[in-house]
Amino acid sequence: MNDLRKKEIIEKAKEQNVKFIRLQFTDITGVLKNVAITIEQLGKALDGELMFDGSSVDGFVRIEESDMYLRPDPDTFVVSELSPWLTQQNGREARLICDIYNPDGTPFSGCPRVTLKRAVAEAQKMGYTMYVGPECEFFLFQTDRKGNPTLETHDNAGYFDLTPVDLGEDARRDMCIALEKMGFEIEASHHEVAPGQHEIGFKYADAVTTADMIASFKFVVKTVAQQHGLHATFMPKPIAGINGSGMHTNQSLFKDGVNAFDDPTGEYGLSKVAYNYIGGLLRHAKAICAITNPTINSYKRLVPGYEAPVYIAWSHRNRSPLIRIPANRGLSTRVEMRNPDPSCNPYLALAVMLRAGLDGINKELDPGPSADINIYTMTSDEQSARGIESLPANIMDAVAELDKDELIKDALGEHIVNKFKEAKHTEWEAYKLQVTPWEIKQYLSRF
Repeated sequence: MNDLRKKEIIEKAKEQNVKFIRLQFTDITGVLKNVAITIEQLGKALDGELMFDGSSVDGFVRIEESDMYLRPDPDTFVVSELSPWLTQQNGREARLICDIYNPDGTPFSGCPRVTLKRAVAEAQKMGYTMYVGPECEFFLFQTDRKGNPTLETHDNAGYFDLTPVDLGEDARRDMCIALEKMGFEIEASHHEVAPGQHEIGFKYADAVTTADMIASFKFVVKTVAQQHGLHATFMPKPIAGINGSGMHTNQSLFKDGVNAFDDPTGEYGLSKVAYNYIGGLLRHAKAICAITNPTINSYKRLVPGYEAPVYIAWSHRNRSPLIRIPANRGLSTRVEMRNPDPSCNPYLALAVMLRAGLDGINKELDPGPSADINIYTMTSDEQSARGIESLPANIMDAVAELDKDELIKDALGEHIVNKFKEAKHTEWEAYKLQVTPWEIKQYLSRF
């Protein structure tokens, strides 16, 4: 970082009476981590001189090679209003998002943000910039007397309901205000389909910025919910029998300031680049699923009947396939991938989707015809006749698909692939040992 930029950040922090700075990053699972420093240490942090123990973070390094360095991105400096005990009078709090570096000064191959930057660099070599607009859904649950989350939804409202039925409106409003103060441009806020389920939409940005925003969004939502005595969760399917939470991911490529997906003369107004990009997403969809839907619970959402995609197909109008093309054209022409859920690591999810799309462009992959009927109502024979396959049924099937896909493994890098697989195998083995309430209900009295 040059001295002028460093001086600018330090002066900005002092002008806004910042006392504490959170140096944030995510582990491989997408959980946000941070090291908090005081304003006196900001200069050292901006010089990339602050170390932390990487062996204590999931998926990072072994204990014998634990020293890692935080390198803050100065463009992510934002003053936060989330700590009610910190004010303009007694000092405020700011955040910087960091890349992780090795002691020898090289980027750490296990850093999710560095991984996305590698994918972005591949796109830049081809002249493209990726823009992404996510749709992050979440649930608000009541808490018990000790503040622990329950499974009692905050309300029984439905899609687009208003107060007094929608009891989450005040919390959502405060979330939007907090997000706007951190630089988000909020586009819409509303109650979702399921009881206690909500969505706050914010404006698209380039891939790295969007991934940063998703990580910050989840932190803000959970923090503000807690201030309202509620628990916000981005768990994909917390309650059986109702809709789960997704993170539909709208993506486009721009070249020389022009949307490369848009072509008024093309079929459905789409360019060849757009069709090839869709072809790449479909070709690698099963392996991508391991990253965009990374938990055992993710696959409880990916079932027919709850508006979540199951079938690997695309459409320019209907919502039953994996990929949908929203109606907007021109600068707003985009591809919406509907299977990702908000439990994913946003950096890794965007990295694998981008690399898959670029592979489609490089290989001129044909996505096939648009599936313009409700795939859920088709028989298996009708699906087979159209060449429509299904997403993996569980996380281990998805990991097996990941293991077979060399392009997606290359997008992630050997370190992340190995650590991710190791974590998922451990999670699956622990899950298999559980005796669930469903099993007790089904078998305890019968046998």
